[in-house]
Amino acid sequence: MLKKIRQFLSVFLLLLGVSYASFYIYNHRALFKPLGHTNIYTLISVYVLNIVMFFVLVLVLIATLVLCGLKINIIENIKLNAHSMIVNFFIPGQGGPAYRGAYLYKIHNLKVKKYILATLIYYGIYALISFLFLFMFNLTIWQTLLIALFILLISYLVIKRFTKTSHLKTRDLTINFKTIGLLFIATLIQLIIQAVIYGVELHTINSKIHLTQVITYTGAANLALFVSLTPAAIGIRESFLIFSKKLHHISTANIISANIIDRSVFIVFLLTLAGSISIYHLYVRLSKNRELESNNKLEVV
Repeated sequence: MLKKIRQFLSVFLLLLGVSYASFYIYNHRALFKPLGHTNIYTLISVYVLNIVMFFVLVLVLIATLVLCGLKINIIENIKLNAHSMIVNFFIPGQGGPAYRGAYLYKIHNLKVKKYILATLIYYGIYALISFLFLFMFNLTIWQTLLIALFILLISYLVIKRFTKTSHLKTRDLTINFKTIGLLFIATLIQLIIQAVIYGVELHTINSKIHLTQVITYTGAANLALFVSLTPAAIGIRESFLIFSKKLHHISTANIISANIIDRSVFIVFLLTLAGSISIYHLYVRLSKNRELESNNKLEVV
């Protein structure tokens, strides 16, 4: 009886998710209009880069879990990232990390506090690189270094505060040069791929935009992560980019056009991802049913 209830709930939640996605797309049809006027090679390039980004996020999760002393298989990692990416898009406030924390606690008994601490370290590295992207071409070297030190200090204080209130210690994680280095490299690759995606989109809108502008633009866009009060930071990221125009010198029209392409292609990618995960779950369920039927036949014989 319990098994049948779980199967019913899984199908119900899947249908609910598909229905919500369809409703969202219907109410945001304008996002897809620019696709008809955009070079097909640009759309394909951005779509492929989103696939690359997805697997980089798999690497980031591996590096984060190394800090926690936990290793999960690659298929589980891919499924977990797919689910959390979908959650992140539709739920305000970056719900993806919360979903991963709950999942890892339930399935692998990883303490949520340990996962939060590891995630805070990741966010500290993410913020450091993003601020460097934002200011490295607008300030002198010593000013940029001062900002980097300031971000490191803020990150340290946040982590210190969390460890104190949660009664954890940093030695509860596997923190050394190798593990931090792995997480730093994975995060740097993530932000470089993000810069490439933005670069392709911006260059399509305005071919005169150069690399330094793209890197600064990427830094501003990434910082929207920390105030993502809307699903997928819609409106928040655009506001960050418009307010930081004096740093990256990209016009409001170019920002809006590039972000429409970005949102549109990402929705298509997300739908593909959701469809692929659904097919995978259906395949696994059918395989288990066939195996169960086969075992029942053998028992009868």
